[in-house]
Amino acid sequence: MIEKRSIGMAILLSIVTCGIYGIIWYIKMVDEINTVSNHPGDTSGAMTFVFSFVTCGIYQLISFYKMGEKLDEVAVSKGMAAQSRGVLYLILGICCLGIVSYALMQDSLNKLA
Repeated sequence: MIEKRSIGMAILLSIVTCGIYGIIWYIKMVDEINTVSNHPGDTSGAMTFVFSFVTCGIYQLISFYKMGEKLDEVAVSKGMAAQSRGVLYLILGICCLGIVSYALMQDSLNKLA
């Protein structure tokens, strides 16, 4: 269901493959977050990538916010405090620190795995 990934290795592979692994990593994370949050019918990871590509990254910023909100929803359902992840991921994305958002999303997924 949720694949526990090493964040350091994922970042290293993203750098070594010139971002190709980063795309695959993001697609998988979106699908896993949709599954964990009981929203399997939401936009898939592949479609999120396509929409992000077509809109020159604008849709990815929107998806950062949505993924953060979904992770907060799951955290609240498990009795943990909401952390406004969506806002944090959006701000990081706007500041061109999307890889940090990826790492934080993966950390949240690893904790849920």
